Amino acid sequence: MRNSLGWSNYLDQALEQTGDVDVLFAQHNWPIWGRARIAEFITKHRDVYKYIHDQTVRLINAGYTPREIADMVKLPKSLETYLASRGYYGDLRHNVKAVYQFYMGFYDGNPANLNPLPPVESAKRYIELIGADKAIAAAQVAFNKGDYRWTAELLNHVVFAQPQNKSAIDLLARTYDQMGYIAEAATWRNSYLTAAVELRNGPPKKGIDRSYMIDMIRQTPIERFLDAMAAGLNGPAAEDKNLRINLVISDTGESFVLWIENAVLHYKKAAPAADANATLTLTKEIFIKMMAGTAGVKDTLMSDDLKTTGSKIDLIRFFTLIDKAPGTFAISTP
Repeated sequence: MRNSLGWSNYLDQALEQTGDVDVLFAQHNWPIWGRARIAEFITKHRDVYKYIHDQTVRLINAGYTPREIADMVKLPKSLETYLASRGYYGDLRHNVKAVYQFYMGFYDGNPANLNPLPPVESAKRYIELIGADKAIAAAQVAFNKGDYRWTAELLNHVVFAQPQNKSAIDLLARTYDQMGYIAEAATWRNSYLTAAVELRNGPPKKGIDRSYMIDMIRQTPIERFLDAMAAGLNGPAAEDKNLRINLVISDTGESFVLWIENAVLHYKKAAPAADANATLTLTKEIFIKMMAGTAGVKDTLMSDDLKTTGSKIDLIRFFTLIDKAPGTFAISTP
């Protein structure tokens, strides 16, 4: 959605190319039959994207910030009342912010938002000023009035400052329930209701099981796994570390050299380097299982399809620098 002008132009091209089409299959929802209905569908979507783009840019040029613009832009009735352009999957307000970010980045021009305090520290200082009891009382008044956005803003500070404050947690969970129930966009509804579940039950106890995606992972190029490894490198821990590892995929004939430099993990497809600290040779299947976290002792230590040469200590040092995201982090709580 961020390049909404591009989307609008592509849809205009699609409009010209689908004049003799009888059925349209799009990314979401059900197919559309009939040339007139297909033309209307594409035209409305073209104009939704163009309207959002043009009105957001107009208000950017007038000096408004993303949060202000998100509350200002409303679709004209001709677009708002068309069923397929309603915000069931996305929401007009976050699409407006995406257009803003496409052109302007995260910064809204207000220096107070250039380098704000992190959420927990900010929340502690707000609550120290106004008091948790006073904030909760004000939030209850707002909740009773149906002013849920303000309720959530107040209680979010209390929960981040005092994560054991049951009164704030319970009321914030009820607030997110209500915000979820009235959200038209499924993405927003899911976010609100998921937050309510987290407040009541805590974050997930277990991350995503990658073994469910093993068939898809098998089709993934080795380079994408190496990109993911680089993004998992613990930069602070890797500072001043200079390690070079050869990775050889025996059954595909692929060979990569991985090295850490300036706390950054690099790789290139190349023959094994003579000066590498260690060489790891294994089949693609074992490598995939290692990346998916499903490799057992038989796949590694007891397998004839996995061999190491050079310093095993350096190889272990290298892999211990790669963090594995647990997938159990909190979002609506600190």
